[in-house]
Amino acid sequence: MFKVGGVFIPVTDLKKSTEWYEKNLGVKKIDSWGEGAGFYFPIGSAQMALVEVASPQPTEFVIKGNQKNCYFNFIVEDIEATHRQLQDNDVVVSEIDDFNGMKFFDFFDPDGNPFSVVNEVEGSPYHSDEVKKMQEADVKV
Repeated sequence: MFKVGGVFIPVTDLKKSTEWYEKNLGVKKIDSWGEGAGFYFPIGSAQMALVEVASPQPTEFVIKGNQKNCYFNFIVEDIEATHRQLQDNDVVVSEIDDFNGMKFFDFFDPDGNPFSVVNEVEGSPYHSDEVKKMQEADVKV
């Protein structure tokens, strides 16, 4: 059985990015190695690592034309409060948008890496409660 263990984010200044991610995402450092550092989130089991690179690397892919998509997103309980907190910390953020009840916005780290933030929508098959039901049903089979 697989589960996401961690995500790796390319950064050009490990020290600066470590401070930025700890301040803005609330991650806690686990350990570091020559060109990287690992972190855990206060909630959930996925981990995150920052890996120092010589020049910026993309954290998104092109769908078509100039439409882009991040490789992963962050889920938050209170999207308005999160948006406000990032703005108060002078983080570049997009406006909050709404797609069929799912609110979302993007923010950018010091290297310009874009990340999406979303809220969960009650009743959506992607809501964590609904996914948990599907996971539990798979275990019973």
